[in-house]
Amino acid sequence: MAPPLLLLQNIALTFGGTPLLESAELSVSPGERLGLIGRNGSGKSTLLKIAAGLIQPDSGTRFAQPGATIRYLPQEPDLSGHANTLAYVEAGLGPGDPDYRARYLLEQLGLTGEEEPSRLSGGEARRAALARVLAPEPDILLLDEPTNHLDLPAIEWLESEINTMRSALVLISHDRRFLEDLTRATVWLDRGATRRMERGFRFFEEWRDQVLEEEERDQQKLARKIVAEEHWMRYGVTARRKRNMRRVGELAALRQEFREHRRALGTVTVTTTEAEVSGKLVVEAEHIAKAYDGRPIVRDLSIRIQRGDRIGIVGPNGAGKTTLLKMLTGELAPDSGTIKLGTNIEMATLDQRRAALDPLRSVRDTLTDGRGDQVFVGGNPRHVIGYMKDFLFSPEQAGTPVSSLSGGERGRLLLACALAQASNLMVLDEPTNDLDLETLDLLEEMIDDYAGTVLLVSHDRDFLDRTVNAVIAYEGDGRWAVYAGGYSDMVAQRGKGVEARGVEKARDAKAGPGAKAAAKPAARRKLSFKEKHALDTLPKRIAELEAEIGKLAGKMQAPNFYTRDPAGFAKASAALEAAQASLSKAEEEWLELEMLREELEG
Repeated sequence: MAPPLLLLQNIALTFGGTPLLESAELSVSPGERLGLIGRNGSGKSTLLKIAAGLIQPDSGTRFAQPGATIRYLPQEPDLSGHANTLAYVEAGLGPGDPDYRARYLLEQLGLTGEEEPSRLSGGEARRAALARVLAPEPDILLLDEPTNHLDLPAIEWLESEINTMRSALVLISHDRRFLEDLTRATVWLDRGATRRMERGFRFFEEWRDQVLEEEERDQQKLARKIVAEEHWMRYGVTARRKRNMRRVGELAALRQEFREHRRALGTVTVTTTEAEVSGKLVVEAEHIAKAYDGRPIVRDLSIRIQRGDRIGIVGPNGAGKTTLLKMLTGELAPDSGTIKLGTNIEMATLDQRRAALDPLRSVRDTLTDGRGDQVFVGGNPRHVIGYMKDFLFSPEQAGTPVSSLSGGERGRLLLACALAQASNLMVLDEPTNDLDLETLDLLEEMIDDYAGTVLLVSHDRDFLDRTVNAVIAYEGDGRWAVYAGGYSDMVAQRGKGVEARGVEKARDAKAGPGAKAAAKPAARRKLSFKEKHALDTLPKRIAELEAEIGKLAGKMQAPNFYTRDPAGFAKASAALEAAQASLSKAEEEWLELEMLREELEG
């Protein structure tokens, strides 16, 4: 087995008197794809910063192979000190790294390279930072929530791009589908320590539940042993003048172990407050349209939404998903067409911008609206501290201002506010932002149990598949279409996922006024830079794979290899299978590109 490129051992770190990391470890070998999983606040981002060499732990060791290139993507990148986004990305290149990668990646991520850092939105800064870490194709990629602020086309492009790279990967993400598609091993950070499973995230939740069940059984055994020892202490020495001090000491140690055991963090208790049943018809839109500055946002859409429907709205950034949502809920009037809301509608809303939260208010005042210590959940009073605990807030956080909360805590607080309202129509605009996997699980269960109607905007493919029974998808140029089922069902019906607006626009261009450029010779299809580069480099890659396959095949043919080292044989067999699959893929890609080149040049 190749030595690790990066190794963290016995990492410990304490913040504010509370241990965050106690015995955390991380090992990254060449080409490994690791998912780093844990609750919000468990220390995942901190551990990744230690891996990147940005934070020094209180104790433990960090080793990085000399010469290994490591690139780290923070949640909040800093582009200051650079003239534009191209300069920022090029500054991340190392000696000998090809310059074309910077422009190519910026273009793929929807940037020109001329953007001024001070004028970038959070999403644009995120895209520039992604281009910077991907450009050198480093030995190790450390990615902290890379899909934040990205729309579906960008997420699926990023997934594809990482899959083509040879870099090892350590990934923090709350996007299940992204984790499932990219990871081959999982590191679980729980209560300051790490556990590792040599399988991808797809198998994580089952493994986690087994670990916690075993831990609970061990704690129950320990508790029973304490009871037995206490019984002996009380009744087993009544006839003796001198106690067995060894057993007294053992009992004290058992009690100490039981007290100091750090139990798994609690789970969010999510319940909804349901209003009276709405009418059967919730929303009826007929031939609605909306445009801004001459650009169509919604064009001739008709839809009937009935009680109990779960409707997902998907599309690229800038397509108008939030505008469509506001039109369907009556907050925004259409330019033409009609929207009719049903009877007895009580709406609860979760805003993606967290605009409903006053940053100067405390958590207590946000939940109670400044009226004492009672939260009215569906008209029934509950003490604010008890309700806070349902959403994993400690009593000490009651007076904490909203501005001091993390993104995940703000998301949970807004969720608590929304779910306290009596409603029969739940409007969720990007509800998964900053929520950890356990909270997402419970939010999915809440939606499944909710008796009312749900309108949902999300870029999370797995969340959509688990929650909605119909999807309104952006088709380009203001057109939207309704598909039955979740996101995967929509993809199966359309034959493709959500595309970026530029791609849609190019595909939908038709002959006629405004399409004259299509007839000009300058518009003739040419190989892109990426296609040319792939055509030049794939033969070398194919030769390397053929050599690797020959080496592995020879190794496996060695006499008694399986009987001497079954584990090594299994590993070599898996590596051979992976190399053969990579070779087949590379050969197919080269053949397709060569045929395309001949067609274009002919």
